Amino acid sequence: MDAHLIPGPYLQAVAERCFPGGTTIEAHFEIPRPGFSVTVLFGPSGSGKTTTLRLLAGLERVDRGSIRVGGAVWSNAERHIHLPPQARDLGFLPQAYHLFPHLSVAANLSYGLTSQGPQARQARVDELLALLDLTGLGERHPGQLSGGQQQRVALGRALARKPRLLLLDEPLSALDRPSQLRLRKELRDLLRSLDIPTILVTHDRAEALQLGDRLVVMDQGRVCQSGDIQQVFDRPTDPAVATILGVETVVLGRVEAVTEGMATLAVGTARIFAADPGSLGQHAFVCIRGEDVAVERGCGPGPGSTVRNRLPARITALHPEGSLVRIALDAGFPLESLVTRQACADLHLTEGDRVCAILKAAAVHLIPHD
Repeated sequence: MDAHLIPGPYLQAVAERCFPGGTTIEAHFEIPRPGFSVTVLFGPSGSGKTTTLRLLAGLERVDRGSIRVGGAVWSNAERHIHLPPQARDLGFLPQAYHLFPHLSVAANLSYGLTSQGPQARQARVDELLALLDLTGLGERHPGQLSGGQQQRVALGRALARKPRLLLLDEPLSALDRPSQLRLRKELRDLLRSLDIPTILVTHDRAEALQLGDRLVVMDQGRVCQSGDIQQVFDRPTDPAVATILGVETVVLGRVEAVTEGMATLAVGTARIFAADPGSLGQHAFVCIRGEDVAVERGCGPGPGSTVRNRLPARITALHPEGSLVRIALDAGFPLESLVTRQACADLHLTEGDRVCAILKAAAVHLIPHD
């Protein structure tokens, strides 16, 4: 057995990169198994996502720790192992596609296949053109293609050598919004057909949810939480993570009682009911997504309603967002609701109106504070 081969997760990164001035990027996560999966590195700009990709690609050196993929050690600071990018058997698609404008689509796709004979190169190019829905465009140049077609050519070049790992740095960011929305499902289906692990960087919540299987949340150079993507989005373990994931309301509440799996908390001047996550102390962070908050006129109990939280509130601001309207509320604490523009119009909502904010106890996520 090769001395560099070690059993364990398919990818394991416990690596750090230290920059002058004291900034350290900690790439600490793993991919359990080979085969198709999309791991999303998610976080605000400057959180270390792209540096993590560059560490995996071999474009940055690991100062502490190691990276191994498929049992092979790619980086190990203590043992002074640093495989160059061309020895790592990976495909890397940066934010800027870096297509060669003077080369045809076919020549761009075959650029990394110089070690193969002419027939093998042509066969692989034909295979990629068919896979990426580019058949008939092989002789065109990048400037003659749409943004979506350029994106597929760049992806094809990253796939040309049949890598064991694919790295995508915001692959849709160069496209206009309608193209991004259209290509998300197409990209997910394509990645599934490749049957290789993919690591994708994005700061777009909807893009992460549509493309990803696992989520790695990064902030200020470190991994804050990782796991199944829906579980992380639904159950952040830290208020900072909840904010990064787009939870509009994150406020501290005081736990008044816990009875039969239901917690009662004082939040500002209001009282909130929520499912008890266990391990609650005297205080907990109350996390509420805007889409889980409905708004109605009148705050009496609705007929047959089982909703525990019906909060008298005042509208402090209305912010249109396309087909939606974000409503800022004072419900005894700052609260946001996200409703359709039609619902807002039907209710004739205006700033200063007295309304009822309605949310189910199950929609309130509690993070123990003590």
